Amino acid sequence: MKKACVLGLGQMGIGIARNLIEAGFPTSGYDIQGDRRELLQRSGGQAADSCAAAAKGADCVFVMVLNGGQARQALLGEGGALETLAPGSTVIMTATILPSEVRALEDPLAAAGVRLVDSPVSGGKAGADDGTLTLMAAAPPSVLDECRHALEEISKVIHHVGTEIGQGQSTKACLQVLIGCVFAGTFEALVLGANSGVSGRKLFDVIMSSAAGSPLVETCARHVLDRAFTNTGSGIRTMHKDLGICLNLGRESGTPLFATGAAQQMFQAGISLFPDEDNWAVAKWLEEIAGAETSW
Repeated sequence: MKKACVLGLGQMGIGIARNLIEAGFPTSGYDIQGDRRELLQRSGGQAADSCAAAAKGADCVFVMVLNGGQARQALLGEGGALETLAPGSTVIMTATILPSEVRALEDPLAAAGVRLVDSPVSGGKAGADDGTLTLMAAAPPSVLDECRHALEEISKVIHHVGTEIGQGQSTKACLQVLIGCVFAGTFEALVLGANSGVSGRKLFDVIMSSAAGSPLVETCARHVLDRAFTNTGSGIRTMHKDLGICLNLGRESGTPLFATGAAQQMFQAGISLFPDEDNWAVAKWLEEIAGAETSW
């Protein structure tokens, strides 16, 4: 059985690690937070005191950090994984970062004989916990096949979106454009209903029985109507960061993203007011402006 390693043991990373452990992979890991390392240890993994120590002897290293700077530090910085990774091992970039940031890792890793799979994920904490993530993997087919067994243990579907590093992150950005705009539209619809005297329950039922209804809309609306703004596994910082990546990619490619820009500004306002809450807190900002509160 190949040895796995997970760098970044937050809400997503710990779920990935647990599924690898349950599948029988000897799994090590590192997180800057000591309590997260302890959680890995209690889950049957081996916690290390650095990325380099965690990656030593690993055949595949999953990187699940917040941003590109953290990803680069985890791999190439002092005490980074590249100090101990052996030639022939594979780094799997499951974090969502800029396409240019993941491409910048390719040559340093290749110079050490380490392969790279660009595979951001979708599915949130629930998907990580259940091993049902959607993967958007970009890598040569032979490299992807080498680590497919491990990838299958954390996912329900693996989309091979391209052979070039960066194509996975670009695909994820396109997906986040849609998700961010759906969230923004759902928030506005609910607050408009509340401010117009429409029953939250009735509006929810109409939406869900119409073509607009979807699991994504349902999750979003339920959290707002339930007033569940924390501990839902969808921190506002992540979506705010992802929408910034979308807009950056739009600038690089010359693609106008009008609705995405509006959604990003909504999340900017939300994170300014509720930095430690979840995505749904954006609705509270809209409610404050409108002078109405959504409810069932």
